[in-house]
Amino acid sequence: MAETSKPRIDYLDWLRGFACLGMFEVHCYDAWLGGSARQGTFFRLSQFSGTIPAPLFIFLSGVSCALVSDQMRRKGASTSEIATRIIRRGAEIFGLGLLFRVQEYLLGLPGAPTSDLLRVDVLNLIGLSLLFMGVFLRLSEGRSARVTLATAIALGIACATPPLWTTWRPRWLPWFIESYVNGVHIYHVPQPWLFPVFPWTGFAFAGLAVGAVLMSDWSANNQAQVTAWLAAVGTGFVFFSKWLDGRSQLYAVYDYWHTSPNFFLARIGICLVVTWFGYAWCRWGLGQVGFSPLIQLGRASLLVYWVHIEFVYGRFSILPKASEGVGMATLGLLIVTAAMVLLALARLSWKKRGPEIIARLRQQSSSGAGLRFFRRIGSGGRDLSRFRRNLEDVFARPR
Repeated sequence: MAETSKPRIDYLDWLRGFACLGMFEVHCYDAWLGGSARQGTFFRLSQFSGTIPAPLFIFLSGVSCALVSDQMRRKGASTSEIATRIIRRGAEIFGLGLLFRVQEYLLGLPGAPTSDLLRVDVLNLIGLSLLFMGVFLRLSEGRSARVTLATAIALGIACATPPLWTTWRPRWLPWFIESYVNGVHIYHVPQPWLFPVFPWTGFAFAGLAVGAVLMSDWSANNQAQVTAWLAAVGTGFVFFSKWLDGRSQLYAVYDYWHTSPNFFLARIGICLVVTWFGYAWCRWGLGQVGFSPLIQLGRASLLVYWVHIEFVYGRFSILPKASEGVGMATLGLLIVTAAMVLLALARLSWKKRGPEIIARLRQQSSSGAGLRFFRRIGSGGRDLSRFRRNLEDVFARPR
């Protein structure tokens, strides 16, 4: 495959699809496994793998932000125009996140608590992260400066996370505002299953830095070498993270698996390794074959995220919650995955042919056939009125 922009787009879509697949696996087993199956090693391993999809999604939002800004810059767009587009997209996704929470609340009635409307979910986080990155792109100039500053912001967010979750908690804020800082929600202590700015926005800025590297002129012509170097750096991050974890810590409260900058570094390393794997798969592996389910999922990742939640956790769950064994839960996972691939294909097909279909319908409605159709409706209406008047006359006659 030639070194063009097409494989760059394809492997980013493949990575989003890979993150979708991991998300399905984590959610399905968490929602449906019950009894002894929920206490075993299989369940723990299935949930441990959940440490990858969410960081990868958010990391890729930063890479995509760098891609969009680079494409606009090459077309002559100003810094202000680029920032405005990114900020507008962030506001749109944040609004969709709020709408998603309203939908979940309404479908969960009468048992859904009103506090769920203000839960900080991944869509809220991605929207806010895009807003922050849009402001960042407005204030930064030059590729090298953006890479350096974005990296520094990512590390700063990671390093500030432990105290903001523990000793420096902004308790003076209302809980629904503090929750955007540390995910406290209504539980008085931060919850690791939510998506606050600290540390999650750090993954977006790390992706922005990596994306700026990947979109440079030299990298565009040497993607194989660049992604391989990133994988080597990522592997080093993982080992360095474990080495740091064994040293004495600076924080009064240290939690490697939830707030530690060391674990943040390890997950960034894994994202870099997976990025190389996605590129290699699309360039030399089965990604060369015409149809790729993961690429289809990646191109409709927002839609499949939105829909699959209802069929796994929501009212329309295809299996009873917390009551299945590994076999049935795995079958449900396969069904959900296949259904989401079909949904992605339908969505992409409509995106291609939808405008044509709508234009054809409009053309028919304005043609003679359309006018004749509406005349028939009008004639039928007059006949119906005449029939009704005849009935009234019959019943109005004196007996």
